[in-house]
Amino acid sequence: MPDVLDASPYDALLLLSFGGPEGPDDVVPFLENVTRGRGIPKERLKEVGQHYFLFGGVSPINDQNRALLDALRKDFAEHGLDLPVYWGNRNWAPYLTDTLREMVRDGRRRILVLATSAYASYSGCRQYRENLADSLAALEAEGLELPRIDKLRHYFNHPGFVEPMVDGVVRSLAELPEEVRDGAHIAFCTHSIPTSAADTSGPVEEHGDGGAYVRQHLDVAQVIADAVRERTGVDHPWQLVYQSRSGAPHIPWLEPDICDHLEERRAAGVPAVVMAPIGFVSDHMEVLYDLDTEATAKAEELGLPVRRSATVGADPRFAAAVRDLVLERSAAERGREVAPCALGALGASHNLCPVGCRPARAPRPAAAGADSPYA
Repeated sequence: MPDVLDASPYDALLLLSFGGPEGPDDVVPFLENVTRGRGIPKERLKEVGQHYFLFGGVSPINDQNRALLDALRKDFAEHGLDLPVYWGNRNWAPYLTDTLREMVRDGRRRILVLATSAYASYSGCRQYRENLADSLAALEAEGLELPRIDKLRHYFNHPGFVEPMVDGVVRSLAELPEEVRDGAHIAFCTHSIPTSAADTSGPVEEHGDGGAYVRQHLDVAQVIADAVRERTGVDHPWQLVYQSRSGAPHIPWLEPDICDHLEERRAAGVPAVVMAPIGFVSDHMEVLYDLDTEATAKAEELGLPVRRSATVGADPRFAAAVRDLVLERSAAERGREVAPCALGALGASHNLCPVGCRPARAPRPAAAGADSPYA
C-alpha cells in the first residue's frame, strides 16, 4: 500500500495543550492567564497557587509535553511518516498564537491538531477550538495567510490510549499487599466539571445524565475493568469518581469526590483501592496534588492501602495511536473509506464537531468545526 503513510493533505501536526508554570515566578501570571476575565483577585490566585508552590512552582505538564513531542517525532520517523510536529499551549509558553505564527512562516497550510484532552466537554474540546479561532484572528490582523486547521477526533477509546492504562492498573494491583489485593476496589478518576457543562457535552437524551463526558468515561472504565479481569482472573468492583473541583460551592459539580469516595469505601469494608486517573493524558498537577498528595494523605488517615496507577504520558503505544489517528483523518480527507479504531460500546467519535457542539455560556467563534469562521 504505497500511500499507507500518506498524511496529505496535511503538512503539519500541532500538539495543543493547557500549559503550566515552570518556576515560582510563573505561578500567578499563569493563573491570571487561566482565569482571565473572571475578576479573581491576585491574593486569591496566590492561595490557589499553593498547590504549585508545593512542587517548587513547577507544573510537570510542560516536561510531559516535551516527552510526548519527542515520542511522536520518534514514532513518525521510525515509520516513515513525514509530518513535522509543533507544540503550543493555551495558557503558557510556548503560546498557541506564537506557534501558529511560526507554522505559517514555515509554510504550513493544512494543520492537524492533537489536543491533550481525550474526552468530550467544553473545556476539553470547544475551548481549545475557541483558542484556535482567537489565534487565527490575531494572525489575520497581522496580515498573515491563514492555514486551514482540523482537530483530531476524541481518542478516549483508542486502544493505544486504553491499553497503557490497563497495564497501569494491573501493575498497581500487583503492588498492593497480597492479603488485600483480590478485594481491592478500582476508583476510576477524572476531572470534575459542573453538571450543566457535563449535560451539554453530548445529548442527555442519547447519553444519560452527565452527557457524553460521563458516558465516555464509564465506557472506558468498563473496558479497562474487563481487561483487568481477563489479565488477573479477579473481577474487581469499580466506580467512576471525580477530583479537582473548583468554583462557587453553590454550583453543582459531578460527584463523588475521590476523598469522599475513599471514606465511603473504607466504611464499607473495602480492604484497598487503586486510583486510576483515566481522565488525564499525563501526570500533571491535578494528578500530583489531588491524587498523589491529597487523596493519598486521606487514605493514610483512614488506614486504607492505596496505589495510584500510571497515566498514558509518552507511552509508545499512545504515540502510535496518534499516528493512526493522523493517517485515518488524512485518508478520510482524501475521500478514502476508513475503519476507525475504537474499543468499547460507543465507537469512534466524529471527525468534525457539528454546529453548536459543546457550547459555551457566551457564544464565541470556534475553529476546526462545522461552525468555524475559518474554512
